[in-house]
Amino acid sequence: MSAAKKLTNLPANAMPIDGFVLTVDGKLKTRFETAKEAMTAAAKLKATYPVIQVAVYDAAERKYSPLEPVEPLEAK
Repeated sequence: MSAAKKLTNLPANAMPIDGFVLTVDGKLKTRFETAKEAMTAAAKLKATYPVIQVAVYDAAERKYSPLEPVEPLEAK
């Protein structure tokens, strides 16, 4: 067996106590160590799928930061 720890999903009924968590349509998805990493991932996701609601949850402050709406890319 390898010594590497297997990644697990966040429990559905428990809020994280540290870090920054990407939320999609109100559901907690991926945890990041820094706000910059979380906001970058959120911006990429929102640019790809403009219809979804994306926010970053700051677990230390217990505060959500919604991502501003992005202009959809026009097809040429």
